[in-house]
Amino acid sequence: MHQDTLFPADPQTRAIARRLYGTVAGLKLICPHGHADPAWFADNAAFPDPTSLLVIPDHYILRLLYSQGIPLEALGVARRDGSPVETDKRAIWRKLAAHWHLFRATPARLWLEQTFATLFDVTETLRAGSADRIYDRIAERLEQPAYRPRALFERFNIEVLATTDAAHTPLDQHQALHNGDWKGRVIPTFRPDAVVDPEADGFVANVAALGALTGEDTTSWRGYLAAVAARRQAFKALGGTATDHGHPSAATADLSASEAANLFEDALRGRLEPTGAEQFRAQMLTEMARMSIEDGLVMQLHPGAWRDHNRLVYERFGRDIGGDIPRPTDYVAALKPLLDRFGNDNRLTLILFTLDETAFSRELAPLAGHYPALRLGPPWWFLDSPEAMTRFRETTTETAGFANTVGFNDDTRAFCSIPARHDVARRVDCAYLARLVAEHRLDEEEAMETAVDLAYRLPKRAYRL
Repeated sequence: MHQDTLFPADPQTRAIARRLYGTVAGLKLICPHGHADPAWFADNAAFPDPTSLLVIPDHYILRLLYSQGIPLEALGVARRDGSPVETDKRAIWRKLAAHWHLFRATPARLWLEQTFATLFDVTETLRAGSADRIYDRIAERLEQPAYRPRALFERFNIEVLATTDAAHTPLDQHQALHNGDWKGRVIPTFRPDAVVDPEADGFVANVAALGALTGEDTTSWRGYLAAVAARRQAFKALGGTATDHGHPSAATADLSASEAANLFEDALRGRLEPTGAEQFRAQMLTEMARMSIEDGLVMQLHPGAWRDHNRLVYERFGRDIGGDIPRPTDYVAALKPLLDRFGNDNRLTLILFTLDETAFSRELAPLAGHYPALRLGPPWWFLDSPEAMTRFRETTTETAGFANTVGFNDDTRAFCSIPARHDVARRVDCAYLARLVAEHRLDEEEAMETAVDLAYRLPKRAYRL
């Protein structure tokens, strides 16, 4: 990377950005939300090949190639029905290289090229003619002990990394890490979607699994809530500090116990219409806020994605294969029942994310700029580009300031891109702060302090790390 990547073109402002960046470039990485596999660190096995590590898990790559007519089967994505897909990892890599032009000016290319250069010492551009050389260089490196997951964790200068784990899973890998002698801090995050969404695949079976794990009677509303609370404690015992909720909307509700119990019974019997399912999810967000006040876990809410929008892709390949599409999201009315109960309670931290940029200045910044319980999460999934990060600062700082945001988290399945993603965010924030200094809205000492806040102190404080 050029030393001035993402810095302002104006020489005076660029010089300020360089100085600010110098204060944060070497800070440890706080990774409080992401989708790394805990088995990587528990087993510490070598990554098998460049394609399995860098291409197949990356939704940004898959969706853009698919948009140009390349079948997901040709990219090695497993089908639900077990039909054959491409297994030649070098052939998949060559396909990416032949279509590298599709990624011009995208954040995916920015992250990948920085990963190539800084991690694998690859300085030539990926293209059809260089594909095999680059593949061989990366493959050779992956065979070395220095490229095992734990060694990379340490090389990346990660202080703490949170994974995302379903509420009804037993957390065996996290237990192994907890019992082991490796000093890397990898912690679970409680993701209850599969047991709080009546429209989720296998909802009834998932609730039964929750009961089996906890010994609670999850056929009753009271036993179900006790099971959820018990699993939260199990996550907390393994170092977890947060929950994560990927609901279709930000709707919350504050129903009576009998109303909630009736909804739960209908959910288990498969009798809920879509409006009833939405009401149950809404009630569960409020229940989770109540539990967070009791056990101290930070809440994260990621609404506004029409998940698996492409029905054909979902039917062939299953969930979460890059078919999420943003849609408008209401926060002001949707969060009102929860905020009426808990919004003024300092014991609750609810971090709000959005895929709807129009909500930043109109709804989210004013809400977080008022309610003590609310904080703004950084741009994610479609918005984690340099341009969108800049727009986020421009549209939220005037109302929420910096202190009501939580810095940056990488939210990725692509483990090797984590340092690059943090570096991009640090460069973008330093560029924004440099402009404020050049416009005499901040002095440089304040800007340096704020840069460290955004890169390190705010995420560590918000997630209680």
